[in-house]
Formats: sequence, structure tokens, C-alpha cells
Amino acid sequence: MHKFLEAVGFSELKKKDLEIIIKDIIDYPQMMRVTKDSDGNEFAELSKEFAPNIGITVRGTYDEEDVFHMEYYYPYFYGTEVTTREEIEIQKHAEKESYAGVCDDTHLGVTLIFYLQNLADYLSENNRANRATWLNGAILSGLSIEGKILLPVEQREDNRHPGKYTGAERSQLIAKAKDGDESAIESLTAEDMDIYNILSRRILHEDILTIVNSYFMPYGIESDQYSILGDILDYTLEINKITNERIYCMKLLCNDIIFDVCIPEKKLLGEPEIGRRFKGNIWMQGSICML
Repeated sequence: MHKFLEAVGFSELKKKDLEIIIKDIIDYPQMMRVTKDSDGNEFAELSKEFAPNIGITVRGTYDEEDVFHMEYYYPYFYGTEVTTREEIEIQKHAEKESYAGVCDDTHLGVTLIFYLQNLADYLSENNRANRATWLNGAILSGLSIEGKILLPVEQREDNRHPGKYTGAERSQLIAKAKDGDESAIESLTAEDMDIYNILSRRILHEDILTIVNSYFMPYGIESDQYSILGDILDYTLEINKITNERIYCMKLLCNDIIFDVCIPEKKLLGEPEIGRRFKGNIWMQGSICML
């Protein structure tokens, strides 16, 4: 069974119960999208919601007799607002008809890779236009089965920007450095050395989580899984209508980007509140915005 079923409220699901749920989704989908896949087959996404923006999607193909053959399924959680407007590249996974979005957002400092949710929409648009679809950003969300709540950090003015550049200025320098601007590369290198020296002195008498207010970095061997620390901007408590398991849905500000994360209540250590911080590991998903 899928590792992240637990994130959407199916922590004690047995295999036979999962088969019943999958069959119900195939027979009575709440959302259905049909298009042609990369091989020209009649490809379908069948989804059912078990809490607001939370559910399971089944993907597969229809044969000539209009019989559906499931290829795979995955749990989903839809985000609520656009996370990034940077250029998105879509790449197909090797083993099955699933895709990943790849984005170089200068706020993160790493290449962002996410599991594509609205695949049928993307394939349909490509088939209709007979060309690469113009992508205009992505709405990101994360599924988590491990996390904790941390208290906020009071930011003194002298510690708010340990480097000499603000976040916006640093993003501009990174963009220039990617284009080969040697002056920007030298400026970033010098700033990184200054920050390293400042943090080396502070770590001697401060806890690491009072120095690091937010981070976003790859976790494990899967390319779309990350370890994050971010501020809680808003949250709701939802209930899976099949299992009655409680799920926290939090809107986070992490490295100057905003996205949503869901996690089962029993897997979250602490009580979320606006202004507190969430620290945990996530599987990043996303829906691309197409024009």
C-alpha cells in the first residue's frame, strides 16, 4: 500500500479494505478526467474526496470494450493558492504514466521537484494544442506522516538579515549568476562566507532552531520528498469521513514561498497555532497552472 495513505487519514487500512475503496472510486468517481496518454491510449483519472481537498486518485486506461484497467493510485491533497510563478518543466517518470514538475525557484536555493496532480489536464492541453503547453506556475502541497510544532523565534533587527542582501536582492543575484554574471557569483560567494562566519559564532551559545528560522531541503532518496521548517500562517482540522481520523491542514511560509501541508493529528507532536512553526518531512505534490 502507498506509504502516504496515512497522511490522508487511512493509517489502519487493510489491503482488502483498500481494494473496496479503489473499486468504489472506479465505479462511482466523484471527479473523472479522460484524455490520451503519451502512447495514444485512452487514459483516465478517477478521484474521490474523503475530506476537503483530500482524497485518492486512481489512474489507468480504458480498453476497446470500455473496460477500465487500473495502473496505479495515489493519495492527494490539493493546495489552496499559487506557490510559484517560476518556469515549470514537466518530465515523465520512466516506469509508468506519471509525471513530475521541476522548478528552479530562487527563494528555495534547491531545484524543486513535485509529483504532478492534474496530469490529465496537462495531457489534454498538450493533445489539443499539439505543442508544449505554456505553464504559468504551480499550486503546491505536501503530505506528511512525521512532524512537530515549534515555538516561534523573536527576530531581533540585527539578526533578521545576517547577510548584506535582502531576500529579494539575493534572488536577483542568483538569477544573474545562473546567466553567468561573474560579478553576481562573486557577490554571492562573499556573502555566503560572511554568513558562515556569523553563524559559526552564534552557534557557540545559541540553539540551532533559534538561528535557523526556516529551511527547505531534500530528504531521503526520493527526488520529491523534503525536510522543511516553516511558519504557520493558517490551519484547519479536517476529518476523513470513512475512518473518522483527524487531519491538520496547515498553510506554511517556508523560505519565502507559501504552500499547504496535511498531516494526521496523531502523527503531529504539539498543537498548531498561527505564528508557530511546523518542522517535518513531506511528499511534495502540485497542480500546474496552464495558459
